[in-house]
Amino acid sequence: MTTDAAPDTPVQKSEGWRLRARLRALYHGSSQTAVRFRLGVLIIDLIIVGFFIAAPLLKEGGLVFYVIDYVIAAILALDLAARALCYSDIKDWLKKPIVWMDLFILATLLFPAWLFNLGFLRVLRLWTLVNSDFFWRTIGRRYDDTRIEDQVKALTALVTFIFVATGFVYTSFVGTYEGISGYIDALYFTVTSLTTTGYGDILLPGNWGRIVSIVIMLTGVTLFVRLGQTLLRPHKVRFPCDRCGLQVHDPDAVHCKACGNLLCIPDEGHS
Repeated sequence: MTTDAAPDTPVQKSEGWRLRARLRALYHGSSQTAVRFRLGVLIIDLIIVGFFIAAPLLKEGGLVFYVIDYVIAAILALDLAARALCYSDIKDWLKKPIVWMDLFILATLLFPAWLFNLGFLRVLRLWTLVNSDFFWRTIGRRYDDTRIEDQVKALTALVTFIFVATGFVYTSFVGTYEGISGYIDALYFTVTSLTTTGYGDILLPGNWGRIVSIVIMLTGVTLFVRLGQTLLRPHKVRFPCDRCGLQVHDPDAVHCKACGNLLCIPDEGHS
């Protein structure tokens, strides 16, 4: 009678640690190889987001659509597994809301026939990507914690909302209401609603339709205002005061506005 081998031999543990070390070097390192690798991952992510946006139009492709769907699921699963291995404690990794969002997106890809009506939430991948440390660590730290970061995040939030709202209107009302016959109609309705233009040629029926319209209007105006603030407000720099902890100051500030503590903000123009 034979006995099973030990589940974790020293050789297996050594190979596991080597794999983790390589993944950490690629996902978190600063070498040229790591930066190139992360840029490649970002490009693939953006292509995947483009597929998510166009999915309602591409679904008519039949088998080809589902093949692409499962290929993307495999890529996303490998990426999530690699990111998980980079963490010493997977439980901490699973506590991140962005991780759960990516896992939900993966579920919609693995079960497209059952979860396609929730597929419009896949576009949230764009928001999670731009709001991740991975994105800004790859694009360049000179943009991290700057006005450019705030502007990009505000614009991304607006674009993400537009396509999520469009997907929701499309899945909820197309085929059940003659006013919206396709994805373009849903996108047109969303844009006219969130800009409060309201031409009136496309309206959602019933009380539920009115509630959806109100939510799109209010959320759209809020996101537009936020974007306008990031574009027009005076430039600030992130430099925490070591006495009171105030994070944002004027670029030429000598003293903290909150407590009067002496500051020493680096001059970015001469750094």
